[in-house]
Amino acid sequence: MTTTSTSIKHEVETILTRLGVPTSAYTGGNLSSHTPLTGEVIAQLPTINVSQAEKAIAQARAAFLEWRTVPAPKRGELVRLLGEELRANIEPLGRLVTIETGKILSEGLGEVQEMIDICTFAAGLSRQLAGLTVPSERAKHRMMETWHPLGVVGIISAFNFPVAVWSWNAALALVCGNSVVWKPSEKTPLTALATQAIFERVASKFGNIPAGLSTLLIGDATVGQQLVDSPLIPLVSATGSTAMGRAVGPRLAARFARAILELGGNNAAIVAPTADLDLTLRAVAFSAMGTAGQRCTTLRRLIVHESIYDKLLRQLKRVYGSVVIGDPREPGTLIGPLIDERSFHAMQKALEVARTVDATITGGDRVQQADTPQAFYVRPALVEVPQQTDLVKHETFAPILYVLKYSDFEEAIALHNGVPQGLSSSIFTLNLQEAERFLSATGSDCGIANVNIGTSGAEIGGAFGGEKETGGGRESGSDAWKQYMRRATNTINYGTDLPLAQGVSFDIS
Repeated sequence: MTTTSTSIKHEVETILTRLGVPTSAYTGGNLSSHTPLTGEVIAQLPTINVSQAEKAIAQARAAFLEWRTVPAPKRGELVRLLGEELRANIEPLGRLVTIETGKILSEGLGEVQEMIDICTFAAGLSRQLAGLTVPSERAKHRMMETWHPLGVVGIISAFNFPVAVWSWNAALALVCGNSVVWKPSEKTPLTALATQAIFERVASKFGNIPAGLSTLLIGDATVGQQLVDSPLIPLVSATGSTAMGRAVGPRLAARFARAILELGGNNAAIVAPTADLDLTLRAVAFSAMGTAGQRCTTLRRLIVHESIYDKLLRQLKRVYGSVVIGDPREPGTLIGPLIDERSFHAMQKALEVARTVDATITGGDRVQQADTPQAFYVRPALVEVPQQTDLVKHETFAPILYVLKYSDFEEAIALHNGVPQGLSSSIFTLNLQEAERFLSATGSDCGIANVNIGTSGAEIGGAFGGEKETGGGRESGSDAWKQYMRRATNTINYGTDLPLAQGVSFDIS
């Protein structure tokens, strides 16, 4: 493993300057930004206080009142221009994502591409925010649905997808006529600063944008609490742990606000006897090891039929032992560092527990060099377990893949669904009955169910989210846009009579 640390801070400053972020936004502040590549501090960001956050939310509310009157296709033009500006800056922003999160460069670039894709989707959507025409039971009456902007949308994002999650929400919210207020993770504030600078540049080109249409709030958890508790914010989209969701959900419900919760995932894949093992191996490798196991869609449980268990495990151990770990900016690297020391210790604690339940562990050790003593690079762990214990049912946000054996398909489905989370899932099979069963009401209980692809790497065209302790939220494609709008049912009487529904008679003559 090789990691170059001396130039990272200078590289970050160069990128931020190129993206239009003023030096004052990341110097002299009280929030230290670290890069997981070396563990060093690369910026000191000023944070906002409670009063400043309140003013920003109020300004966002005023911006909404103005923006909602702009025709939706014109709102879509703003988002289209945002996508073009992101496309022009994909390399520096993607590189900054890599430096701040530790994911490999192709993943950093891919995250920005995801932002571009959702802008394209949302721009087209701006001409399709249509309701239904519903048959009326009354003569000379027309019934229909109309969709209207909702208000200020609060966005609380996590470190592992520091800009893509903002774009999933912001692109849809903006074309729907809303304003947005964004509280990013304290672990990844620089990519948020860069994204905000890009948006402001686009807004300037677009012209006549109300101040506060897209607002960035750099601060600690109290800022997130303000978004959750503010009566001026009717919808909060929050990405994070299940524990965070348990705190956020009831507070939003208490004031009858909407919640889009993207929480934990404990994703599994079933590998059936007919599976194409070469395809399976490649899919499992990325799903389990991509982003150093720090995706909500990371594959964490592999349920393998006993007839192919030994063969697949031999191949997996070979891949796990040979995968390149190191500086994620370097060509050939497939696994970068964990985000911080806390994540490393959580991983090691889980492995310690696994050793007490007769697990067989391959990997999981720290990969360290003298020039990166504060960074936490680890070799992904394969953990063979005899049964699905409480440890396996708990999501550890690290590259640990628990491997279980099954003998019949009913057992596989039961193992698959036997956890509290329900985000993403896969089956590898060439058996049509098994594939269709997995996708049916009696199969996977997750929000995402795939056949012969991994659990990670969802496209923006489909709605993203999960069930059970994953929170039930949906973001990105399909009809997720409806969460950002309010629905009105309208009935129009174009006759001279006044018939009542259900045959009710109320004659006052």
